[in-house]
Amino acid sequence: MTMPRLIPDSAEVMGILKKSGAYREGHFVYPSGQHTPHYFQMPLAFRYYDTARVLAVALSRKLRLEKDISSALPKVSIISPSPGGIPVAFAVREALSADQIYWAELDKEGKRRFRQYVNKGEVYPAVIVDDISRTGGAINETIGLLREMGTKVIGCGTIVRFTGSPAHIEAHAGDDPVPVLSLVEFDAKWYDDGQDCADCQKDAPVEHVRF
Repeated sequence: MTMPRLIPDSAEVMGILKKSGAYREGHFVYPSGQHTPHYFQMPLAFRYYDTARVLAVALSRKLRLEKDISSALPKVSIISPSPGGIPVAFAVREALSADQIYWAELDKEGKRRFRQYVNKGEVYPAVIVDDISRTGGAINETIGLLREMGTKVIGCGTIVRFTGSPAHIEAHAGDDPVPVLSLVEFDAKWYDDGQDCADCQKDAPVEHVRF
C-alpha cells in the first residue's frame, strides 16, 4: 500500500489549486497593463476547510524542519504581511501550536502596519507566511516593520512563490539569509503590454483582473 506523502509535491499542490479555482490559465490583463497566461486567486483554495488544512499543514511541516523554528516553538509569532495571508497564518499557527499571530495591512498612506496594537518587544521571534509571493515586496516591507519593533525573523514560507521573487530574505545584518520556503515555485510569464503578448497575437479573449 502506498503511504500518502507528508508534504505533497508541487504537482499535487497545483492540482489542488486548479481544482479549487485558485489557479486558472487563459489570457489575463492586470491593472498595471501587464499581460499573463495564468492567474492565481489564492483565497479560493482557502474557502474549503479540507483544502486549506492540507496546504497549511504541508507548509507548516516544511517550516518545522528548520532548526531555528522548531527549537523556538511554541514561543513563536506567525505573521501575515497582508489580509490575504490571514487564512494561511491562522492555519499554520494551529498546525505549529505557535503562541502568537499577527497580520499587517496597508494604511491610507500606503505604509504597512500591524492591524493590532503592538508594543515594541511584545512580538516573539517571527515566522512570516503568505499565500503567494509574486515580487517579495510585501514580505520585505513586513521584515522592515518587524525590525523596527526589535523582533527577529526566523522563518518565512508561502504556498506559491514566483521564481522572480527572492528565494532568501536578509532578515538581520550579519545573520545568514533566511530561505523563503514554498510548496510551489512557479515560473511566471509576463508581458509588459499587448504587443509582445502571445495570446494577443492569437486574438484570445481577454479577462481583466483586479490584482
